[in-house]
Amino acid sequence: MSDLVLSVDVAAPAGTTWLALTDWARQGEWMLGTSVRVLAGNGRSVGSKLAAFTGIAGVGFTDTMEITSWEPPLRCTVRHLGRIVRGTGTFQVVAKGAAQCTFVWAEHLTLPFGVVGRAGWPVVRPAFALGVRQSLRQFARFAENYSMGEQQ
Repeated sequence: MSDLVLSVDVAAPAGTTWLALTDWARQGEWMLGTSVRVLAGNGRSVGSKLAAFTGIAGVGFTDTMEITSWEPPLRCTVRHLGRIVRGTGTFQVVAKGAAQCTFVWAEHLTLPFGVVGRAGWPVVRPAFALGVRQSLRQFARFAENYSMGEQQ
């Protein structure tokens, strides 16, 4: 198991940040190289399934997830169901007053490819963390300007 926990401060209310975070169809506006769609359920309840494709020009992989915890506007936990990405991910919004919060992204992953995956994680982790940090910075701007139903 490998853990990665990163956060970003957001100059927006926790409720707005939660709505921006769980607007799965628009996640590609802030998450690098990723598009998300709801496969089953409404995307806003336990048991809903999501598919996140990460890649460039159609080359990449799909991370299939099931929502296992839905606690608006605080926390959403998913179980990664794919062959490559396995484990859990948690999106958490921590209010810091009426107009500010912190978004915490935590991944607890079972690495693929056995011994090779475990040996390669120290090499891959910094680049993965860099991509997540960039996505978090973009998310903060996205949430701060979030308006439901409008493309940014």
